[in-house]
Amino acid sequence: MFVGLLTAPFGGWSFEKIVNWASANGFKGLEVGVSPGSKQFDVDQILSGSAGKIKNLVKGKNLEITSLAFYSLGILENPEDQKFQNKVIDACAALDVKVACTQAGRPAAGKDKLQTLREDFPKVFNPFVDRAKAQGVKLAMENWYVTNLQGLDHFEAALDAVPDETLGLNFDPSHLLWQQIDYVEAVHRFKDRIHHTHAKDTEIVEHKLRQVGVLGGGWWRYRLPGWGRVNWTAYLAALKEVGYDYVLSIEHEDPFFGAEDGFLKAKKYLEQLI
Repeated sequence: MFVGLLTAPFGGWSFEKIVNWASANGFKGLEVGVSPGSKQFDVDQILSGSAGKIKNLVKGKNLEITSLAFYSLGILENPEDQKFQNKVIDACAALDVKVACTQAGRPAAGKDKLQTLREDFPKVFNPFVDRAKAQGVKLAMENWYVTNLQGLDHFEAALDAVPDETLGLNFDPSHLLWQQIDYVEAVHRFKDRIHHTHAKDTEIVEHKLRQVGVLGGGWWRYRLPGWGRVNWTAYLAALKEVGYDYVLSIEHEDPFFGAEDGFLKAKKYLEQLI
């Protein structure tokens, strides 16, 4: 395993500036946000012939692009988002990037998450999987609780609905922790479908929890790895046990640290464990 980062906090930086900073500070991987309007990456330009330029920026930097990330809540119902997801898959192939990170969408109108996963999800994701598989790209869905991937029953339903192992998870323990879901057991349960990981922690604000209870808000918040409740020793051991040997992509949403300082602190913490 090696430490990388999700580029979102560097929204105003060029891709070249991010590459140079990450390389100079010893990061090994970049999960690049490529949503429409991104200042870092223009997917259409990549598909029009600029893939070589991007490869050259990374070449010789001891760094790789671990994924292109397009996180759309509307992926199941929005045809334009579906078209863009296809472009992202094609861009991954053009850049020799192994993984396209995505979302599982939100519940369809009048349906719960499980029903959506069984009925609507495969209609959209089976074509994505066919396209990705043909080009040697894997799809990794982040298990964000706002999407259809909330509990482990939802993970199971999605992967049963689209059983090809091209489709898997961008596994993030932070979303499971505050729900009191066993993220270590989940690693073992879904070991063959973990294609990418987010390194993000969650802090439980105990005094707030005692005031509002679990149905209230504001009693948990995202933190850098090591500043929350995730047992990183146990979590990383589980990843090693199941044979995961890819990126720990730091997703920096910690309100107490700036982008550069936060990434460096998280990297230092994780590297002493791996």
